[in-house]
Amino acid sequence: MNKVETNRVANKVAQVTIFFWIMKIIATTLGETAGDFISMSLGLGYYVGFAITVAILAIILFFQIQADRYRPVLFWAAIIATTTAGTEVSDLMDRSLGLGYAVGSLILVACLLTTLAVWYYRDRDLSVYPIIKKDAETTYWLAVVFSNSLGTAFGDFLTDNMGLSYIQGALVTATVIGIVIALHYVTKLNDALLFWFAFIFTRPFGATFGDFLTKPVAKGGLSLPRGYASIIALILLAVVLYFSTPKKKQG
Repeated sequence: MNKVETNRVANKVAQVTIFFWIMKIIATTLGETAGDFISMSLGLGYYVGFAITVAILAIILFFQIQADRYRPVLFWAAIIATTTAGTEVSDLMDRSLGLGYAVGSLILVACLLTTLAVWYYRDRDLSVYPIIKKDAETTYWLAVVFSNSLGTAFGDFLTDNMGLSYIQGALVTATVIGIVIALHYVTKLNDALLFWFAFIFTRPFGATFGDFLTKPVAKGGLSLPRGYASIIALILLAVVLYFSTPKKKQG
């Protein structure tokens, strides 16, 4: 087995393809509706919701980091957990701590940049595929948590502070994502840098779609129950994951 094949077998994270981004957007929609379901629909509040989602995230990440190779269901469960926790972090900072989405976003930007700086200083590399070493994977997931929390805060800033509708907010973030894609093809900007930009802005794109599904009609939403919206998103994610995962050949 050559070095490339060895790295592929030992790799711990999903390869970045079009299916990765589709599932990321669906996972963020699920994270938005599930996070709101825990804190609002169940009436647990942001502190309890934050504690629950962070505890679930810690358990899933423990098994993810301890796994011997990339396991699709476990990896995407971790992504869902990070984006659900991101919803609670954003809401906690704004509504419970009173920091506001703008200040909260600045704090999360600082946390993300610090994480990436430590990662680069240690490894001299920010490649997100393949990831084999546990210390690199731990830093990867820390950056994912900050990115998803930042994306949530930015999406809420667009709708709550700037007064955009959920569809308008989605269009703004879709435009940013489109610019990132264009930069990938027409410039020589670092792919890892572009990855994290896309990762951040796919979060508010999925979040605004989740809000569009669940918020009252008077506020521009469809007023679907958060539990139903979460189940729909989970089913969609499972379908895409099933058909995008290579099947083992028989014989």
